[in-house]
Formats: sequence, C-alpha cells, structure tokens
Amino acid sequence: MIDFLARALGSDKAPKPKRINLALQGGGAHGAFTWGVLDHLLEDGRLTVEGISGTSAGAVNAVMLADGLKRGGPDEARKRLSDFWRAASLGGDLPAVQRAVTDKLFSLLPGEGSPSFNWLSAWSQYLSPYDLNPLNINPLKDLIERFVDFEALRADDRQIFIAATNVQTGRLHIFPREKISAEAVMASACLPAVFRAVEIDGVPYWDGGYLGNPVLYPFFRSTDTEDVVIIQINPLVRKKIPHSTRDIMARVNEITFNSALMAELRAIEFGNRLIDQGRVPHGTGPNEYRRINVHRIVLEGLGERLSSSSKLRNDFESLELLRKVGQRAARRFLDQHFDEIGVRSSVDLKTEVYSEWG
Repeated sequence: MIDFLARALGSDKAPKPKRINLALQGGGAHGAFTWGVLDHLLEDGRLTVEGISGTSAGAVNAVMLADGLKRGGPDEARKRLSDFWRAASLGGDLPAVQRAVTDKLFSLLPGEGSPSFNWLSAWSQYLSPYDLNPLNINPLKDLIERFVDFEALRADDRQIFIAATNVQTGRLHIFPREKISAEAVMASACLPAVFRAVEIDGVPYWDGGYLGNPVLYPFFRSTDTEDVVIIQINPLVRKKIPHSTRDIMARVNEITFNSALMAELRAIEFGNRLIDQGRVPHGTGPNEYRRINVHRIVLEGLGERLSSSSKLRNDFESLELLRKVGQRAARRFLDQHFDEIGVRSSVDLKTEVYSEWG
C-alpha cells in the first residue's frame, strides 16, 4: 500500500524511518531476548534509533548496538551483537575460572552442572565477592573491551545512558555518552553477590537495576523524538504462584527490578494527562513538557517457563532460543503497533501503573 501511494505521488522513495528511543532492561542471560529484538528491528529497517538507555545486561546490549551502528550501520550492529552473545555463552572462549564467574552472571537459572559453578555457588553463600574473588576477576569487562571502541562511542552523536547505583549514597547514577566506558558498563552490571563494587573516580557502584531498570527520563531533554520502546525482560504479571524458595526469590527480584520502571511510567502517564487536559504546556522550551509515547516489547510466555522451571543453561543453543523468541516478539510488535509510533502510546499506562483498590 505504501509503495502504491509513493508511485501515485510520483516518487519511488521508501518512507522515512520513524525515530525512536530504546530503553533496554537488564536480566542476565535473558538479555539474549533483547539481542533478538534488536536483531529484527535492525533487519526490518523502518525504525531509526536516536537514543539508547540500558541497565545491566541492557547496558551491554546498548553499547554493542551503538558501537555497531557507529562502525557500519545496522548490519554491523547485528553482527556485533551476535558475536558478543556467542562469546559470552557456555561454549565461548573464556578461561575456566573466568567462565565460572560468567556462568554465575549470565545463567538463566543459573546454570548448574559444572564443578566450578557448584563450587562458586556454595561458597558465595558464606563469603563475599571480596573473599571469593580476591583477584577481582571480571571476564565481562574483557569481553566488552574486545568488542567496543569506547573512545569512538563517546564521540558519537547518538545519546546513550547507562544506569548504576551509587553504593554510598543509594542514589541512581547516570553515565551519559561522554562518560561511558567499560567500567561504567560493568558498574551497571555489578551484582553485589558476585563482583566487588566497581569504583570509578573513587565512587563505588552496584547494579543499576535497583534504581533504574531502565531509565527513561534522560531522553526527555536530550532527544527530539517522543517515542520510547522499552524492551522488557522482567514480566509484570505471573499467573502461577511461586512455591519453591528459588521461584519465590526470582519473583521478588522481578518485582524489585521493575519498581523503578513502574514509577517512571506512572510519572509519564501523569504528565501526559496534564498535557492532554491543557494544564501544562507541551514543548521542549523552558517550563514546557514532553508528551511521551510508550511502547513495549516484553519477554513473556516462554520466558516464564525458562525462569521458573527450566534447567537450561547459558549454552549458545539456549541463548539462540531466546534470540528467536525476541525476533518473533519484535515482528509481532511491528505488525500490531508500527502505525502508533509517532502518534500515541501502544501501552495503556493508566491501566498498568496505578495501585489496585478495593
């Protein structure tokens, strides 16, 4: 239909891609779902990315995406994401001790089976990472530095935001594009039970998911587009009541790591409502407010089985499965909601963000 209209108007040019901001949630090995989503969005070509926000595994995906786009466009970004996730998988080329730490970080449930992992899991119940990992081995940092040219990334025009938690103040810390480094990404992905706090300029940081998973508000003043696509790994709703200790803690973590996002969505809904009612001015100038269109691609269905009962490990076949799930989710999202981008939210915020009463 689009091609027909273009010919009728005397032009065979393809429609201009719609601009979006991407907000990438963290979630360990489930970040491979985000890889699949990004892979399909890049292949589809109808969207162009103006800004990227990422936390934890989302931060890793964010810098891989941005670096690939900077180096060679969508095709290079797809390749860079694929190469990273293959290297991070159980069959990747890390040394044995580094592999044990990576298994702990990127496991789905986490991955059982290997003696090194069982040893690490047992001792981590009694020892802190300062005792357990005295050499401060951080294999993810080595992987990230292998794939990303941070100096070039800091000089890019695309806005990038990485979230971390300041251990001392308990406040959210945002690393903007000009401050992004491998250390900043590691700070965003620093699980306190696995790694020492990552110190940057003398300040210790932990995983950003506690306070911003992912953050949205930096987009409001730094980019022109008012559309943000959230790639959400932690489901809001689970129909099955958790009974085992593992499932209970997994659900507690999901709720905890979604809480900051819910707060931001609540603020967006409130601001949009004030704009629609004419009570605050809409615009980008002083004392004006953005009307944000929120869209979401979420891991559900298979994701619930993986995180609740499956014993899949972070072998490449498992990550590849999550990639395919992400590709299908992105395809479904574009089929159902592409026309809403640039027009309105495809997420009913009023229904989702407010407290239950009665």
